[in-house]
Amino acid sequence: MTDAIEVRDAPERSRYEVSIDGAVVGWADYRIADSGLVFSHTVIEAQLRGRGLGERLIQFALDDVRSRGQQVVPRCWFVAEFIDAHPEYKELRAA
Repeated sequence: MTDAIEVRDAPERSRYEVSIDGAVVGWADYRIADSGLVFSHTVIEAQLRGRGLGERLIQFALDDVRSRGQQVVPRCWFVAEFIDAHPEYKELRAA
């Protein structure tokens, strides 16, 4: 049996969240600015790191930002490295 992984925007908490079987196990904090969404911090529970949850979380967040016609300011190193490693997201980086 596989764990049910869900990623969603939680605007009431200003973050994107990843959950397993309904329990939040990671998030990417953001704030809305004139230049776009400023991602400040990404967290994945320590015991779950290395499973690709962070990548899944950030990919979802960036796809959502793109669908809204917005840009991102990656203050978080994880978001910045994800964008650098995935050229298809480079145009989302705010000038």
